[in-house]
Amino acid sequence: MEYLRDDIAGMAGYVPGFQPENPDQWIKLNTNENPYPPSPAVLAAIREATGSDLRTYPDAACQAGRVAAANLFGYPVEWTIMANGSDELLNNLIRACVAEGEEVAYLHPSYSYYATLAEVQGAKIRTFPLTEEGEILDFPERYEGRLFFLTSPNAPLGLNWSLDEVAALADRCSGLLVVDEAYADFAGQNCLELVRQKPNVVITRTLSKSYSLAGMRLGFAIARPEIVAALDKIRDHYNLDRLAQVALVAALEDQAYFQECVARICATRERFAAGLTDLGYKVLPSGGNYLFASPPDRNGKRVYDALFSRQILVRYFSDPALAHGLRISIGTDEEMTRTLSAMAEVG
Repeated sequence: MEYLRDDIAGMAGYVPGFQPENPDQWIKLNTNENPYPPSPAVLAAIREATGSDLRTYPDAACQAGRVAAANLFGYPVEWTIMANGSDELLNNLIRACVAEGEEVAYLHPSYSYYATLAEVQGAKIRTFPLTEEGEILDFPERYEGRLFFLTSPNAPLGLNWSLDEVAALADRCSGLLVVDEAYADFAGQNCLELVRQKPNVVITRTLSKSYSLAGMRLGFAIARPEIVAALDKIRDHYNLDRLAQVALVAALEDQAYFQECVARICATRERFAAGLTDLGYKVLPSGGNYLFASPPDRNGKRVYDALFSRQILVRYFSDPALAHGLRISIGTDEEMTRTLSAMAEVG
């Protein structure tokens, strides 16, 4: 179409995980959603907020959310920023740091949406191969690109990097190192402390996974104040609506519910991993609410199709680096028991 930029007209868009029309009839383990409901405090806060105030604009600064995050993680308020999902932050970091023709890099495999966001901004893209043993191949002694995304834990493999490993990586980056910690709550470790230690480290988080709020699109970042101020300049000025803001605060403040929910998912993850191993699958150690597992014949598509026919949804990637396996989100104990039984039938 002549009205569009040539690069936009020709690019392939990001493809989210399949969403069935009748999700209640499926075991849905393909998009890393939390199988448990959000905190009751979140639902109560949303109900209370559905009054006449909805006719007025929300707090543009999302100050209450910033204060809640600052209190929880021990950072000054000016080191925090709220967002319409962590994807908004990833996009705005590219907009703020990377001019057209400059370079953005990330690992392959990892979150494929980085490529889409970079392409939209006209940035160059560079990838570094990641092995299933966690080795990053061909990374230079000094990476001169403007922005490097590190998904930790890695999605879809689930691999973790230690604080020391990420610190060493930050020292090798001339530009920003953005540590995308969408799944860090399930890992038992994180890199938040590095924001104090390294001026080029930014941490992004989402409430979609561990806080059961994928439907509200909530995220935040911890970064140096000058980076936060730049992100504040370019975000949509009312990027979080009133209901999202009260949900965010209530979720962050109810840490008891959050910790119980995360612990349940992690326990189920370990039981499911043991069951898959007994079936002969190769299961990678995971710090996320999912597992990447390969059947004995390394034919991920065969198992995906067989599970789909049984109305069990998992994630299959046609990428040659991933096609031998499946990423399987962790659901309830009952869902994972039924999935394991189906996989035993499939062979």
